[in-house]
Amino acid sequence: MAFSKENRPYTLNGILFVALFATAATYISGFTFFKHLGISPLIIGIVLGMFYANTLRNRLPQEWTPGIIFSTKTLLRAAIVFYGFRLTFQSIAEVGIAGIVTSVLVVSLTFVIGYIVGTKILKLDRDTTILTSAGSSICGAAAVLATEPVVKSEAYKSAIAVSTVVLFGSIAMFLYPFLYKAGYVDLDPKGMGVYIGGTLHEVAHVVAAGNTLGTEVAKDAVIVKMIRVMMIAPFLIILGLWLANRKKAANEATDEKTKITIPWFAVGFIAVAGFNSLDLLPKAIVTDINAIDTFALTMAMTALGMETSIDKFKGVGLKPIYLAMILFIWLIFGGYYITKFAISLA
Repeated sequence: MAFSKENRPYTLNGILFVALFATAATYISGFTFFKHLGISPLIIGIVLGMFYANTLRNRLPQEWTPGIIFSTKTLLRAAIVFYGFRLTFQSIAEVGIAGIVTSVLVVSLTFVIGYIVGTKILKLDRDTTILTSAGSSICGAAAVLATEPVVKSEAYKSAIAVSTVVLFGSIAMFLYPFLYKAGYVDLDPKGMGVYIGGTLHEVAHVVAAGNTLGTEVAKDAVIVKMIRVMMIAPFLIILGLWLANRKKAANEATDEKTKITIPWFAVGFIAVAGFNSLDLLPKAIVTDINAIDTFALTMAMTALGMETSIDKFKGVGLKPIYLAMILFIWLIFGGYYITKFAISLA
């Protein structure tokens, strides 16, 4: 047991070791260059972790490994629960039917398209396909992190999915403002906010792109993005049930029993968002909770990187990049028409 009396000091050393890297990632993310690019500490954390994994990882005391595993699993789940403090049900009401419809259609259609293209056309493995599609359809690295425990995939597959989010999310962050200012996107500021929030990958990407086009665009963009973030919970529950049913069907011939489990952290996420909607805590405390939560997520990403060896990437090839690129193109064009449709309903 990781926290048995004998192993507890080693496990805590492993957790503190991860925290040290996460602290460095948080510090680096404050540099002007990374702020300008909208690169969050989560992304820097996984890069630092991967660098360590492929250079000095064999020098880490083996007894510390449970601390790293704890960060990738238990700490991650807790951080997803407290991610709910970033949301309120009132913010959803502010953006109206256009934001809700856009978010629901983008998330559901992007994931379905990604799964079909990944597994049927590109012949990519199921786990990498699901993780990459979740990252593109919901909220980037955080969605990949939240989906990984449900899929029960290997760490390197999550790292691959996150890398695609970084690549195409960063491109979109610069491309959308350019297209809007050049007159290629015929949406008013509110519509552009819905479009950005409904289709860009990371929250940081949405904030950066929205602020480039003004406060009105940025406000609606962030709210719509938060609606997509909130969809993590129902998405994970549905995904968990679907995977369990598929496993059950596969095991019918052998009469193996399959336990259908609902990810508790998804339910906790909704509960925390509901509590936050009651506005019982001072804003300063909520801000502090979100800062701590971001650090916990950075630790989880860093630990994920520490469990990722470059050697495991070799057998995957460029297929995840192809899948992410197809979804990127779909989000640009499909997301635009979904936004137009949603606005027409308002």
